[in-house]
Amino acid sequence: MYNFFVENDQFYNNSVDIKDENFNHIKNVLRMKIDDELIVSNKEKGNSFLCKISEIGENKIVCNIVEERESTEPTVEVSLFQGIPKSDKMELIIQKNVEIGINKIYPVEMKFCIGKIKDNKKIIRWQTIAEAAAKQSKRNIIPTIENPISFKEMNEVLKEYDLALVAYENEEKTNIKEILQQNPDAKKIAIIIGPEGGISKEEVESLVQNGTKEVSLGKRILRTETASISMLSMIMYQYDL
Repeated sequence: MYNFFVENDQFYNNSVDIKDENFNHIKNVLRMKIDDELIVSNKEKGNSFLCKISEIGENKIVCNIVEERESTEPTVEVSLFQGIPKSDKMELIIQKNVEIGINKIYPVEMKFCIGKIKDNKKIIRWQTIAEAAAKQSKRNIIPTIENPISFKEMNEVLKEYDLALVAYENEEKTNIKEILQQNPDAKKIAIIIGPEGGISKEEVESLVQNGTKEVSLGKRILRTETASISMLSMIMYQYDL
């Protein structure tokens, strides 16, 4: 069943109007008909509804709300702080982490970053990718792709989290499983992943001094586009399944 995100002001009297790009997609691409069912999610409030098409007009589709659906959102809020990689890798990182359950993604300028963000065009594209992944995976929200931040700015933002974890290939004593089991009540978690060149020893030391836990993801070295997916999956298994 198809999922669409609409603005809060499009909901009224147990109905919802679907307009603009969503209207075009439903009418001209999917060619849906009266009485066809779809899922409509409120962008502002984060709740989703099973709806049935009651009217197809010239510039909007009217749907009757059948019932509110159970939330698909995780019980824990997880943000990814990703050292900026090459553009194609970032697109994969965004798509897969949104599918698994990420809440926010911060591109972070780190010492070994190869990728650069010169303007906001990439952020706009990345947000579009996040929305498409949210629709596909039946999310109640569209995770936010934040503007790029510096390493120093990241250290400040991390203070807002119950638990912050940095994946570090040279960490041999502490694995992520141990830390997650020691923090069963964490509700807001940050994960930090370095870019293609990894995260520097100095950066890890700075994070640890700020309260971040350095963890191993296992005996094998993972690529930057694999590390966050693996790490988030472990977190979701621990807190959400």
